[in-house]
This record gives sequence, structure tokens and C-alpha cells, in this order.
Amino acid sequence: MPEETKPEAPPAAPPTATTPGPTAGPAPGSPSDFLGSIFYGPEGVRSGWRLLVYLMLGSACSIVLFRLLGRGGAEEDHPAIATVFSDGLLFVCALIPALIMGVAERRSLAHYGLPWRKALGANFWKGMLWGVASLTILLLTIAALGGFSFGRLQLHGERIVVFALAWFAAYLAVALFEEFFLRGYTQFTLTSGLGFWPAAVVTSLAFGALHVGNKGESPVGAVAAACIGFFFVVTLRRTGDLWFAIGFHCAWDWGESYLFGVANSGIRSPGHLLSSTLNGPNWLTGGSVGPEGSLLVFVLIAGLILLFERTHSRAMYPLPDRPGTDPAPVNVKI
Repeated sequence: MPEETKPEAPPAAPPTATTPGPTAGPAPGSPSDFLGSIFYGPEGVRSGWRLLVYLMLGSACSIVLFRLLGRGGAEEDHPAIATVFSDGLLFVCALIPALIMGVAERRSLAHYGLPWRKALGANFWKGMLWGVASLTILLLTIAALGGFSFGRLQLHGERIVVFALAWFAAYLAVALFEEFFLRGYTQFTLTSGLGFWPAAVVTSLAFGALHVGNKGESPVGAVAAACIGFFFVVTLRRTGDLWFAIGFHCAWDWGESYLFGVANSGIRSPGHLLSSTLNGPNWLTGGSVGPEGSLLVFVLIAGLILLFERTHSRAMYPLPDRPGTDPAPVNVKI
């Protein structure tokens, strides 16, 4: 019988774009592979590096803008005007890098908690209402325990409106800067690396640390600021954006500095409506810090978190990326 012949194997297909050849990419364990893993994860540039770039861009913006727009004699301005200028400029310095990073990441400001179509909308005014109501409840409680007196009117006529609007503009600038800087791009990027709640702890502690340098601040006041910051992160989680937190933040500072005329994180401002006084032990009144240094503020914050969780039960943040237009949700490690 003739000997059987085996069919020859077909020649190997050349490497294509979908079938990489043996030389595609560095070998596992090679130095270049190791170095690449430091900067890149499965979803791209690691979140820690992206946050570092954001902070560096923000620092560069602040140096340039403050040198270009710094005004001689600004210290002679009314504190409200000076605050509008300084914190408004700081907000711009936090916003511009976020816009740049948004282009690179193919994301909008809405992903970072600041959708412009909702600016000064319903969530903002709800936050304003909650802020004024919360501060009023705190001061009424301190007053019931003998530690606070509302005093009498300090302003009359058109000065009531002028100072009310001036301090509103000032604390709107403060709220925009502090909320977006810590709970905007920073919170979003840390969430992609650490998870939402660990990132919330980091940004809240940073918020408390920002208050340490205020004249008249105390350790209790700084811890209270961190706890209020955590409440703001809860509102971000439940509403999907920062506008409620911005409204609450603005109203709380406006209520302390203008409406009731008490110290705000250790600073008492001119041009307040009432000649109120805080008298009593520091644990009750907050001492030089003001009412947010009172131990009662921790009870208030706990109540606010519980109430907000009850009334806003659905998590709305972070926003999902839109398939086909934005990259997949980032899930990388720092």
C-alpha cells in the first residue's frame, strides 16, 4: 500500500492590529513595564498623578493671576469686597485646571459636580434654606441655655440691603472656591482611586485643616469644620452635584457674619445686622470660634446627615460616563 502523506500545516498568519506579534509591548517584568505600571493602570493614568497635575496647574494659575490682577491698596477695601476678589480669583484658579483636565479626560464639569445648567438653581436655594435654618436652630438652642443674645439692629435703611448683598457675594465666592476645590475635581479623582467614602474622609479632613490657620480658631472648631465638610460630601452623593453644598456653605457663613453678627471660624466681620453676643462656657458658645465651635454643633451635624439621608435616599454621584462619548468609569489605584 502506498504510504499516507500528512497534509501540510497552513502557514502562520502574519501579525495584525488585532493579533499582536511576539514583540508587541514590553515583556512582563521588564524595567519599562515596571516604570509604566507606576504611571498607568488598567484605565489609563493613575488618579494620584492626575490629581498632582491638577494641583500643579492650580498653583501656576494662582501665581499668574494674582500677579497680573493683584491690586495695590486692596487691604483698604471693605472685607466683603476683598473676599469677593480673593476667593473669586481662587475659584477661577480651581476651575481652569479642571477644564483643562476635563478636555484630557473627555469629561465635563458636571462629572466633577458643577453642572452650569443648574447654577443657582433649586438645589442651591434649598441649600441656602437649610443653612440659615440650621444656624438659627443652633443659636436658638444656645440662647435657650443662656449663652446667646440676639441684641438689636446695627444697620438701618439702605445699608441693610447693601451689606446683605455684599456679604452674600463674598460668601458665594468662598463657597464656590472651597466646595469645588475640595469636593469637585479632587473628590472625583480620589474616588476613582480610593472609592467614594475614603475620598470623602480625605477631603473632609483637608477642609478642617484649611480652618486651622484662621485667627481665633480652635481644635474643636477645626474638627467641626471637617464634620460639616463630610455632610457636604453626603449632599454631593445624594444630589449628584455641589449646588446644595454651595448654597448651604454660603448661607451658613452669611448667617454668622452678616445676619447674626457672630464670629465665623474665629473671624468677626464688620457690617453685620444684629449686635448679638455670646456669653457662657466655651463648650456651649464656641468661644472665640463662634457657634461652629460649640459642642452642640456635632449634634446638629449628625441630625443633618440623618435627615438628609432620609429625604434623599438615592445615590446620584458619581455620574455615569456616556457610552460612545466618554471613557469608561475610571477604576485605578493610586
